[in-house]
Amino acid sequence: MTLIEKILANHSNKDTVKPGDIVDVYMDVRAARDFGGANVVKNIVDNGLSLEDPSRTFFTFDCNPTGSDQKYAVNQQICRDFARDHGIKIYDIDAGIGTHLLIHEGLAYSGSTAVTTDSHANILGAVGAFGQGMGDQDIAAAWSNGKSLFKVPKSIKLNFTGVKPNNVTAKDIVLNLLSKFGANTLLGYSVEFHGDAIDQLSLDERITIASMGTEMGAIILLLTPNKEIMRFSELKAGRKLDLVAADQDANYDQEIDINISAFIPRVSRPGAPHDTVDV
Repeated sequence: MTLIEKILANHSNKDTVKPGDIVDVYMDVRAARDFGGANVVKNIVDNGLSLEDPSRTFFTFDCNPTGSDQKYAVNQQICRDFARDHGIKIYDIDAGIGTHLLIHEGLAYSGSTAVTTDSHANILGAVGAFGQGMGDQDIAAAWSNGKSLFKVPKSIKLNFTGVKPNNVTAKDIVLNLLSKFGANTLLGYSVEFHGDAIDQLSLDERITIASMGTEMGAIILLLTPNKEIMRFSELKAGRKLDLVAADQDANYDQEIDINISAFIPRVSRPGAPHDTVDV
């Protein structure tokens, strides 16, 4: 199986899954930001729902870190009151960006799953985890039953060859890919990154790449952790973790070879990330 297939199978009590299957996926983490958190609370309260596991449920206040905007301040207070009553942990306005916190708190790691109200939750692909942003009602449902329905996506494997030029950053890697694929070619795919150049990337570089999955139209960009990333995740999680990786004989919809040696520094013009030019 591909990496996304393995993760979804492992979290839906299935031996195997294939593209097109609809699976009820257990969520290791369910979070809401201060922007949508109040609406999640409203959905929970209005529908008389309980929480499947408060220890896996979180608020992350990262939309208005100063708390100075009245609307956000009200939303944050609604979330604080609900969290206090239900034993939910809050990562408050001084904690950092929610998706990054999941990685740095050891809540997202190789093979894990998470849903949040953040549209860039697929950034968790940086550590080989499955993350998705969802609407308020979907998050409320995940808080209540611990699961979310997903359609198993097709997978594309990108095989990177060559050596990354010294003047090419992780953002340049993404912009070169956007220049090649545009905003629609990878639409709806889980995209795996493979090759020596990818294996050598730091966590910061992986996060930079994975954070652009939404702009590329992909469901998620998945980077299998190397030993250094696994050690980091284990340190943060406080326990031994299993590396989840694609099978050698996994069936991909496409396999594409990419020579990273040919990548050059690029920037995007205002308005469209895929509208890139050479520096």
